[in-house]
Amino acid sequence: MNAEVVDIATPHGLARAHLDEVARPRAALVLGHGAGGGIAAPDLVAARDAALECGLSAALIEQPYRVAGRRAPAPAAQLDTAWTSVVQALQGGVLAGLPLVVGGRSLGARVACRTSAATGATGVLCLAFPLQPPRRTGAPTSRLPELEAVQAPVLVVQGARDPFGIPLSGPARKVVIVQGDHSLRTDRAAVAAAVRDWLTVLVP
Repeated sequence: MNAEVVDIATPHGLARAHLDEVARPRAALVLGHGAGGGIAAPDLVAARDAALECGLSAALIEQPYRVAGRRAPAPAAQLDTAWTSVVQALQGGVLAGLPLVVGGRSLGARVACRTSAATGATGVLCLAFPLQPPRRTGAPTSRLPELEAVQAPVLVVQGARDPFGIPLSGPARKVVIVQGDHSLRTDRAAVAAAVRDWLTVLVP
């Protein structure tokens, strides 16, 4: 599948959107990558493919630090600002008028959660949400408040052996546990099925 690649200016440098459009889309799914990885992560590809099967256009976004060739992520505030700028640019262009589902894997999921109100998301997809860092010294810091703050429906797809932990389901938060660890590489079909089932209900 050959995605259209679009560079988008943000306050923190160029971001890059890899866009796959469907005819007469019902909605759009926009996903961000993990801290040190890229958009070729198996779970991101599985989620994108599931979205296309469900009649959604899909965009995988590279943050400016990755476009610039750096592996270490930018500070959270910069990530959030760049992400919001990209989503708003897409909403003003190729994805105009479409209900928007945002998300990502690990760090990308956190960014999508923190900015879900600013982007007007109708749903948030979290792949391998890093609930808390694996314990080294002292009490780990939970990222649960980032999930709890989301007002839209949330799907969390988490590996059963994820060392970052597994969030609990909530009134508007569905958690699907699949085989594997934080990479979600073990059962891509299960990841795709969870995303497909959720999107079918979220965007009828």
